[in-house]
Amino acid sequence: MRVIEIPMLALQRMLGINKLAWVFLFPNLLLFGLFAFLPVILNVVYATTGGDNVLLADRPYVGPRNFATLIDCSNYLDPNSCREDKFWRAVWNTSWFVTLQVGMMVAFSLLTAVILNGEIRARGFFRSVFFFPVLLSPVVVALIWKWILQREGVLNAFLDWTGIGGFNWLVDAQWAFGWSVFISVWAHMGFYTLILLAGLQAIPRDVYDAATMDRASPWRTFRRITLPLLAPTMLVVLVLALIKGVQTFDEIYAFTGGGPGTATTFIIQYIYEEGFAGAPRLFGLAAAASLLVALVLILLTLVQLWANRKNANG
Repeated sequence: MRVIEIPMLALQRMLGINKLAWVFLFPNLLLFGLFAFLPVILNVVYATTGGDNVLLADRPYVGPRNFATLIDCSNYLDPNSCREDKFWRAVWNTSWFVTLQVGMMVAFSLLTAVILNGEIRARGFFRSVFFFPVLLSPVVVALIWKWILQREGVLNAFLDWTGIGGFNWLVDAQWAFGWSVFISVWAHMGFYTLILLAGLQAIPRDVYDAATMDRASPWRTFRRITLPLLAPTMLVVLVLALIKGVQTFDEIYAFTGGGPGTATTFIIQYIYEEGFAGAPRLFGLAAAASLLVALVLILLTLVQLWANRKNANG
């Protein structure tokens, strides 16, 4: 340790005790800059250039043309009227997916957390059961449910055995979209349940004892005590679920491939296909789309934080 102490004392005398902290922070800041800030800067540069070349030196500057291509629509409610109709189909699919998935995720996570926070038998076992899907790889989750829902899958085998008859779950657009929402909720609900459970356990027990003494009903206790005190945790869950929902890709891509047609094509899949899987590879268009997604997520997060602060201030 003396070998390490000698150069550190020299640095302390040279920089001073206050600036010495930057010596310890520098490795982390360097890695964070290389793998976080630098990719963002490169993404902005790619969004303002055109062509299908990877090297920036071979890519001509086109300014905001990629953004103009994405938002060129005569009617934003009709993707067929847009120049990049696949982009707007992905936008609308993602909007519906996030609305349904986040709503169901928060509702079921809250319900599950309240139940698991109560005095029930085998409470630790059920907590593990609900959290187990979170530990699975998204691709594994997709393949499991694809095996269950395919035409010759487990669910259709059971329906055939009961006499109801099987169904092409993954061929019908509405069923494929609905199952995509269900699978996403099933796979990630345990994570948000764990956060809400921690928030419930942080509420002082004395508050509930006082409500019991005042003969408050369970529903009134939940509405007047649990929900207000759980609001900061709910905000965290809502923001995380919203960001995760918009970024959905691997599960659905492995589950349906974006089909049938474009029924389950979401915005991240559009970015992936335009930038890496398509021909030609339109890196500029993909980069511009990713920046638009980032901007929307930032705005939604700020709106949620503003609404929470407004409610907290009365």
